[in-house]
Order: sequence, then C-alpha cells, then structure tokens
Amino acid sequence: MPPDKLPKAMVRQPAVAGRFYSSNAKQLARDVDEYAPAAPEKIRATACVVPHAGLMYSGHVAGAVYAALELPRRAILMGPRHFPRGQAMAILTEGSWQTPLGEAPVDSALAVEVARACPRLRDDAVAHEREHSLEVQLPFLQRMVPGFCFVPIVLGTDRYPSLEELGHAVAKVVAAQTEPVLVIASTDMNHYESDAITRAKDERAIARILALDPRGLYDTVRSEGITMCGYAATTAMLVAALDLGVKEAELVRYATSSDITGDTNEVVGYAGMILR
Repeated sequence: MPPDKLPKAMVRQPAVAGRFYSSNAKQLARDVDEYAPAAPEKIRATACVVPHAGLMYSGHVAGAVYAALELPRRAILMGPRHFPRGQAMAILTEGSWQTPLGEAPVDSALAVEVARACPRLRDDAVAHEREHSLEVQLPFLQRMVPGFCFVPIVLGTDRYPSLEELGHAVAKVVAAQTEPVLVIASTDMNHYESDAITRAKDERAIARILALDPRGLYDTVRSEGITMCGYAATTAMLVAALDLGVKEAELVRYATSSDITGDTNEVVGYAGMILR
C-alpha cells in the first residue's frame, strides 16, 4: 500500500482538558511545574501510586511523587475504568493521546508484548475514550520526560485471579526490557465520606500497600467498604512489583480534598507512594 494510503494511527482526544486540568498549554505547563518542583536528588523506583482527581485537588500529591522520581522514558499506566463501557481489561497497542502539551505516543512495541503476555487484555478504544484516570497523568510525564511514551491499561474487573495474571504478565515483560519501565497505578482513595472516616479507611488501605501485600489490599478494600476506585490497578501493580524484586514502599504524600476545599463532610482521599 502506498504511504499516503496507509491508515493513520488513532489519536485519542482529551476527555477532561479544561475540567481536570487547564486546556491552555502555557498554563498547564506552569501548573505542572508548580505541583512537581525540581528535587535535588531523584529516586530510582520500580513502581508508584498516584491520584487522578483534578489537578487543583490532587496535583500536589501526584506531583510530589513525580518530582521525587528518576523518571524513565517508558511507563505502563494502569487505572480504573470509571464508566461501564468497553472491555473489562482494556489496553491500546497503537496511536497517541492528545493533551494541550502535544501528543503522548503509545509505546506500541511494549504494549504488544504486554497484550501477548496477558491474553485477558483486549485492544479497545471505547474503554479509554472518556476515562480520566490515565489522562490526568500525562501532563506531568510529558512535561518532565523528553521522549515519553506509555502503555495504557484500564480495568473494569475486580476478580483477583485476573489482576494477579495481569501483574505477573507486566512483570515478565518489564523484566525483559533493556531499559527501565516505570509501572504506575492510578487511584484515588476513599470517596465521599467524612474527612475523619476517610483518613481512617485510607490508613488501612495504605498500610497494605506499604506492606507490599496485594491480596491484603484487595481483601481490606472489599471487606471494609473502602471506595478506592483504582484498587484493582494497584493490586495488579503490587503483584508486578513483587515479581520485579521490590523490597520497600514509601508514602510520599497523603491529603484529602478537604485540605483544598475546607469541606470535611464529604471528601476524597489522595495518596502518593513510591515502590523500589
């Protein structure tokens, strides 16, 4: 087929620009710089946990994680699928994602390897079309990492065997790479209860992450009614991290929306963690 007849790779348009973050490129760059100020020393990590609310609420938590890390060029982003559309375990293996800062390309070679390693994953644009949990990470990574590319995965399943299978597959692929790949789990913590209840519930979930305990996190969230939207992605990330030899996890920053709004009646919790 002649080059001018080849189908163009899909460009996924932003779903939450102008709402979760500025649609103005210059302002967005300034916001990222404010939330993720340069750190004198960087940490080399295997994985991390970051929130995905609007930058005005959780950008300071996500930014603290990204600022602390020696960020590699390649990343695997896993997060929840908030909308009941598309496949339950959805990946994209080609194309790019548009933000006000430009296009963030999908790492096709890496994505294909992950999809092959985990046959439950389905290449599905519908599941990603309106989802914000990965999109909100991109301005940080585009601004901070020249040549950044990524593998997008969103999860609408909460079956532990499927999450365990995905985690093992991610680790197998990452371990085989000749350059580092950061595994990122995108999640907010407990939702829409009082600040006191949310902090208590989040403390229990965070304790299982810091203990590098994927099954413990999964069981704690489900048994204690913790509305942590990305616990499936975080569980899969923990499985991968253990396979990759992670020995410790650190809580970089924790906050709730009440720290910004002053409303302590109904809050959302945000945690940023580094695993190495």
